[in-house]
Amino acid sequence: MLKNSQSKRFIKFALVGISGTIVDFSIFNLCISVFHLDSIIASVCSFSLAVINNFIWNRLWTYPESKELSLGTQLVKFSIVSVIGLVIRTPLFAMIEEPLIQFSNTLIGPDFFITPVTFGYNLALGIAIVVVLFWNYFANRLWTYKGIK
Repeated sequence: MLKNSQSKRFIKFALVGISGTIVDFSIFNLCISVFHLDSIIASVCSFSLAVINNFIWNRLWTYPESKELSLGTQLVKFSIVSVIGLVIRTPLFAMIEEPLIQFSNTLIGPDFFITPVTFGYNLALGIAIVVVLFWNYFANRLWTYKGIK
C-alpha cells in the first residue's frame, strides 16, 4: 500500500500527465489539421509543448520541494529525460502510424466525425504517449527529482 503522501504525489503526477496529454493531442491536431504539418513534425512540436507544461506543473505542484533545487540543473535533467523520451517516441510513432491508418480505414465509415487518417494518427500518438510515459515517470522520479521524499 502506498503511503498517503506517495499516493497524493502520484495522483498529482497523473493529473499533470493528463494535462500534458491534452496539450499534446490539442497541439498535434492543430498542427496537422490547421497548419497541415507533417505528422512527425506535428508530433515533435506537440511533445515539446507538453514537456514544457509538465515541467512547470511538476516543479510547482507535484514536487514543490524541488523549488529549493537549482532551476537550471532541474530543467537540464528534465530536458535530457524528455529528449530521450522523444527519441523513443518519434520512431515508434513513425513505425505505427501507417498501419494504424490502414486499420482505421477498416473501422471508420464515411459518416464518422473524423477521417481514418486523423483517427490513425491519434491512435498512434496515444500508443506512443503511453510507452514514453513509463520512461518519463521513472527517469524523472529517480534522477530529476532524486532525493525528494
